Amino acid sequence: MLHVPVLLEESLDFLLHDLSGTYLDLTFGRGSHSQEILKRLIPEGSLHAVDRDPEAVLFGKENINDPRFSIYHSNYSEIDSLFPEFQFEGILLDLGTCSTHLDNPNRGFSFQSNGPLDMRMDVSTGFSAADWLNSAPESEISDVLYQYGDEKASRKIANAIVKFRTMKPLKTTFELTTVIETVLKRTGKIHPATKSFQAIRIHVNQELHHLRVVLSKLHSVLRVGGIVVVISFHSLEDRIVKNFFKPEVDRLPKDIPINTSVTEKYKCIGKKIKPSVHEIKNNPRSRSAVMRVFSKL
Repeated sequence: MLHVPVLLEESLDFLLHDLSGTYLDLTFGRGSHSQEILKRLIPEGSLHAVDRDPEAVLFGKENINDPRFSIYHSNYSEIDSLFPEFQFEGILLDLGTCSTHLDNPNRGFSFQSNGPLDMRMDVSTGFSAADWLNSAPESEISDVLYQYGDEKASRKIANAIVKFRTMKPLKTTFELTTVIETVLKRTGKIHPATKSFQAIRIHVNQELHHLRVVLSKLHSVLRVGGIVVVISFHSLEDRIVKNFFKPEVDRLPKDIPINTSVTEKYKCIGKKIKPSVHEIKNNPRSRSAVMRVFSKL
């Protein structure tokens, strides 16, 4: 399945406020947003892109032949070392998992097809889902499933995983799915493995940690008046984004007098934006997306 960008028009309408400016796409994926940005920029504009997946970077180098475009293999949390001299007009963060990851059995992201239990965004580094599930304490597995997947049956699933691995190591997505299905039976449209696979993916890739880090570094590489567009796909991400950009005065306890010396760093532009009914119908994977837009003060 071809990756379909979510909230494409809405995100770029906010992001591209100066068509001659320099922009940064921190989540290149298969370049859907990047290619549309390049279409809209005038010759004086430029775009830099980042992705932690070597396959995505290779795709960008092989498929986008434009002197205004550069792409880097890196975790987006390292933007300060990647771009120490840059001041961007706008920065895009699309936090969704690329459809090409979900649809490629060899990457191990999906319970709908069998493949090695990997789930790493960057297969050249870190530990795979199988590495972790076959070695982590039962309590740690349970905590991850509950905290990152809101899985109510986290303890039972963790226990079932540990029992399975005493007989043989977990190696494939279908093995993990089968273990989960011994605990949870399908009762509706949502597959019983959905929450567990999300939680394990978030943990393996340390997604929430890297999100917090990159948000803390955006200010140093963004021009005054520059725009940040963030598209998140589950409540854990959106809560981090919302709280990070919350005005400083709103973070103070209610019984403490407001310190007039507090200097705000960002201004929220409008309210959160969700996909239209039409977009969700054409691209069901967009249904959970939430977009927030901010401007550097």
